[in-house]
Amino acid sequence: MKFFVQSGSELHRGVEPRLLVAALPPVECVYRHRLPVRISHWLNVPVLIILIMSGLQIFNAHPALYWGDRSDRDRPVFSIRPMQTESGEVRGITTILGHPFDTTGVLGYSNGMGRGFPAWATVPGGKWLAMGRQWHLFFAWLFVINGLIFTAYALASRHVTRDLAPTGRDLRRIGKSIKGHLTLRHPAGDEAKRYNVLQKLAYVAILFIVAPLIVLTGLAMSPTIDAAAPWLLTAFGGRQAARTIHFIACFSFVGFIIVHVIQVILAGFFNNIRSMITGWFVIKSDHQGVSHEA
Repeated sequence: MKFFVQSGSELHRGVEPRLLVAALPPVECVYRHRLPVRISHWLNVPVLIILIMSGLQIFNAHPALYWGDRSDRDRPVFSIRPMQTESGEVRGITTILGHPFDTTGVLGYSNGMGRGFPAWATVPGGKWLAMGRQWHLFFAWLFVINGLIFTAYALASRHVTRDLAPTGRDLRRIGKSIKGHLTLRHPAGDEAKRYNVLQKLAYVAILFIVAPLIVLTGLAMSPTIDAAAPWLLTAFGGRQAARTIHFIACFSFVGFIIVHVIQVILAGFFNNIRSMITGWFVIKSDHQGVSHEA
């Protein structure tokens, strides 16, 4: 970029204006996301949303979690219930490991109704438990099929070892990466061409720990699978323990999605969305532009 500049004194003396050249940071486009990754990503968006919301509707039929094989209604690990106070007022109370919290208006009691999660967070709606289960099972199989295809591709194409598996150098830079995220200083230049260590750890945990857990615990709660493979339910410590682990894995997904969306926005919403649609990611140099006289 070239432009002319002339001070007031130079103009008064009739001096020719000086030509300045502003050196802008170079921009590079890299092909960051291959087509199978993009397809799997966008398929998972509606599938996960419906899975989570239909799962919350199923949970509302009995909004409590236990450990072991049986339901001990007096000692839940987690519960969301409407409770009446001494004054006759109904409040929503969420209990976690024996510690109660007033969550009226959101959990336990909202819009004049006693229910675990609010209506806006559940599908297909109301207290339609049977249809909620059908939706959940249908989209669960879509999630499993999509996940298996993506995992097979990621392993065969070396996407896991090349892009996702953290190296020793990555692990030594965890502190720097955490500091960068906390101070909203995102990677630039060559560092932006690859996932940072926190991204790698999160993706590996979701792909190889959380996703298998949520699928296996879901299967363990199925009477048909329980009859065919009773060892699976035993491995998780009983039906109620499997349900609790399933719920924890679900909200691990929710936490991952929330953090993921926030980081997409903070790191450059348009650039990130474009890269997940077209595959191309724009990277600016981490060197500042310099102006010099010519």
